[in-house]
Amino acid sequence: MNSFFLNNGIVMSIALAFVALVFAILLIRKILGASAGNERMHVIAKAIQDGAKAYMDRQMRAVSIIAVLILAAVWWARGGVAAGGFVIGAVCSLAAGYIGMMIAVRANVRTAQAASVDSHSALKVAFNGGAVTGLLVVALGLMSVAGFYLVVLKMTGETQAAIDSLIGLALGSSLISVFARLGGGIYTKAADVGADLVGKNEQNLPEDDPRNPATIADNVGDNVGDCAGMAADVFETYAVSLIGGVLVAHLTAAASPAALVYPFVLCGLSIISSLIGIGYVNFLKQNATAALVGGVVVSGVTSAIMFWFVTQSMFAEGLVVAGKAVTATDLFLCSAVGLIMTFAVVWITNYFTSTHHKPVRRIALASETGHATNIIAGISVGHHATLLPVLAIAASIWGCYEWAGLYGIAVAVVSMLSLSGIIISLDAFGPITDNAGGIAVMSGLPEQVRKITDELDAVGNTMKAVTKGYAIASAGLAAMVLFGSYVEDLKAFLHVDKIVFDLMDARVMIGMFIGGLLPYLFTAFSMDAVGNAAGAVVREVRRQITAKPGILTGADTPEYAQCVGIVTNAALRQMIVPALLPVVFVVGAGLLGKEVLGGVLIGTIVTGLFIGIAMTSAGGAWDNAKKYIEEGNHGGKGSFAHQAAVTGDTVGDPYKDTAGPAVNPMIKVVNILAILIIPVLFK
Repeated sequence: MNSFFLNNGIVMSIALAFVALVFAILLIRKILGASAGNERMHVIAKAIQDGAKAYMDRQMRAVSIIAVLILAAVWWARGGVAAGGFVIGAVCSLAAGYIGMMIAVRANVRTAQAASVDSHSALKVAFNGGAVTGLLVVALGLMSVAGFYLVVLKMTGETQAAIDSLIGLALGSSLISVFARLGGGIYTKAADVGADLVGKNEQNLPEDDPRNPATIADNVGDNVGDCAGMAADVFETYAVSLIGGVLVAHLTAAASPAALVYPFVLCGLSIISSLIGIGYVNFLKQNATAALVGGVVVSGVTSAIMFWFVTQSMFAEGLVVAGKAVTATDLFLCSAVGLIMTFAVVWITNYFTSTHHKPVRRIALASETGHATNIIAGISVGHHATLLPVLAIAASIWGCYEWAGLYGIAVAVVSMLSLSGIIISLDAFGPITDNAGGIAVMSGLPEQVRKITDELDAVGNTMKAVTKGYAIASAGLAAMVLFGSYVEDLKAFLHVDKIVFDLMDARVMIGMFIGGLLPYLFTAFSMDAVGNAAGAVVREVRRQITAKPGILTGADTPEYAQCVGIVTNAALRQMIVPALLPVVFVVGAGLLGKEVLGGVLIGTIVTGLFIGIAMTSAGGAWDNAKKYIEEGNHGGKGSFAHQAAVTGDTVGDPYKDTAGPAVNPMIKVVNILAILIIPVLFK
């Protein structure tokens, strides 16, 4: 066993996280140093920035009130150290989203200006804006988990106490993530749906037309949903997966200190590979898809090479996991599975959501026969899209469990999430290019500029779908690890050698039914929230156009702030109930017994995984089917097929950007909360 990694592995990972933070700061300076265009562009960009900041400030105040109540409960249940972890997790989750979004709303106008030069210049600005968010996620995630672990370990001198404290950190990041995902998703899709229903369907206005009163709210929503919400989401997944890996190492391989250090080392090394991937996108001039996918491939291959040498060094003598001998090669194979899963999810999601493949083109063709056939085709694509990811997840679980038990699955999850730095760069790229296109239209830039931003936006849509698929697929694996942690932690607390959740036990079956219901109820409330808020936007846009007919001729200026205010209030008000549902379900099931709670965890994981994948894939496919038609296929813009595709895109908006993605953190909240309440309910 290599003593260097054993003694310095966690400190090294913190140092590499600091390097990522430094690079994020350098990228911020580079972005802000780029030209922000003319005065008209400044005015529009400022309106988007102000709207995004106002919403985020109000969301933080609203969430803080709820967080304080849960903080008190965590303190009572697990003590002050775990409560401190809760605060750190919550603050870092908010910070990752907030800072990333504030950079994105400044990169958008600079991307629009860069598009007046050439496509590659615009690609670099947008991607670097996204890379800031990606680097912040991994830097804050790794620094918070590793740093807090070391501090508590030094304070108490007990590994168990340090690991227990991380459960609080995981809950803090997960809970904030649910609120950020839901609130941002409700905001962005209420504005988007409201703008489309009146602007496109009723008034035949093009996308991002300045005559549409909901245009600014729509552009603000892209940032608070896809930048801030996604950043908080993946920060939570990253941190929780790392914590899950450490927890499983302690519970199943406590005799090997290297097993506990290994997850930190993997995350640290992947920061190096993510930086190499970011450099690849910046310095090699290719088309957008090739550049972005190439960056992921370069990062993944670099990680695999480093993982091989480090794993062989750390585990030259092997280790014992739950009584089973495991070799260094076994552990490397588990880490390789995580990297392969990343590539698999990227390829599968790209196939089902890209304009270059059959699923999206089948929806576009179905649009020729009407709105209903478009909807039917989109739902069908979403359901078909569940097959390959679930088979890949099942194969990953099977292989890793055979090689290294539950710890092997945890290693695969950590390996998969270790590439978050480059993956989130792809996601934030989407809303930045979308906003850039809107700014180009509203400021009257030449058609060629909008053509470039549209091309980048289409790629960005696929990248957003890819990252959502990545987050949900990793959540499926991570939830399996957390469920295993629940079982192992329960065994340790009750001082028993074995706990079995028997399917013939009525309590387990009841729990599975209740858990299976939760994702459906959760997404139903989320969809209701978008529908209600979008209806309010529609009424406001109609009111303005009726009161001021000159808006459509350009003689009058729309009251953009009215729509911004409507969606802000609706998002903050309607995110509360669905966000608290997991807490109610877990505590209620726990009061009925550990068997019922175990069944709830299983049911939530299974149905949540399918719903999340189906919704995000269908939504991405509907969106790109509309864009495929707008490129001149099946009649082009304004055709009957285009009208049907707009309807499909409108239905798909809350699917892919609100309900579907929010299932990911919801699954983790359920599992983490179950672990947290073990000492309280099962004394």
